[in-house]
Parts: sequence; C-alpha cells; structure tokens
Amino acid sequence: MSSERKFTGKHAAMIFVGAFGVIIGVNVLLAVSAVRTFPGLEVKNSYVASQEFDDRRDAQESLGWKVAARHTGGLLILQISDINGRPVEARELDAVLGRATHVKDDVVPDFEFDGTAYVAPMAIEKGNWNIRMKAVAKDGTEFNQRVVLYVTE
Repeated sequence: MSSERKFTGKHAAMIFVGAFGVIIGVNVLLAVSAVRTFPGLEVKNSYVASQEFDDRRDAQESLGWKVAARHTGGLLILQISDINGRPVEARELDAVLGRATHVKDDVVPDFEFDGTAYVAPMAIEKGNWNIRMKAVAKDGTEFNQRVVLYVTE
C-alpha cells in the first residue's frame, strides 16, 4: 500500500497566504525603515522657497564658484575655487558630512581654511557620502551645494 498525500485546497490556500504574508511583511518592514531614516523636511515652506529659487540660483551662479571634495590621508578636503581657478575663502562656511540615505552618520567637520582649501581631520568609512554645504561670500551672497564624495581608501 502506498500512502500518497493529496494536494488539497487547504494546501493551496496555505501556500497562497504564506507567500503573500512574506511579501506584505517585507514591504511593511522596508516602509517603516524608510520613514525612520529619512528626515523628510528640506525647507519649512516650499511655496516661499519656490518663489525665491530663481533669484538665489542666479546670485549663486554669478559667483562662478566650483566646489570639489576629496578624502586623503585622514583629511577631508573641500576646495572652493572662483571662475579663474583661484582658491576662495568664504565669509562663513557651514557643512554637514553624511550619507545620502540617512542622517544617523551625519557629522559636522571642523573645517579650517589653509590658504588653498578647507581642511578637516576626519576618519571616513569607504562609500558614497554627501557634503551639504552652505557658504556666504564676502559680498553676502549665499552659496548652497550638495557635494558628492566617494571614498575608496
């Protein structure tokens, strides 16, 4: 006598419910993780920011600044240069170094201008980082930029 097990409707229902249960569970887990790690707020009032955007962009572009970042020898280097390639020392510089996807690793580098660039001693893990910088030129023009930094060492 052979005792074969039959595939019944109960078996099909359990497989169906189990598969969709896993899918829904993973989606809920990812959604909760996304909400916890993304701060969400970029500006306090998006309407006001949109009305001022063109003027701020034009003023910033008129500076002609180019910004580059690198990490080498335990130093985070943020180089700002003018349209002629000369180093720029801003009146004010605020910067936050962090990952693109969450804020838990955000740090504020202690930048010092060394005559050619802003330098801060900092140990950084490998990977993709962003420097969200806000600078003020000597004439009072605001300059905001997100600088992508890819660390390989």
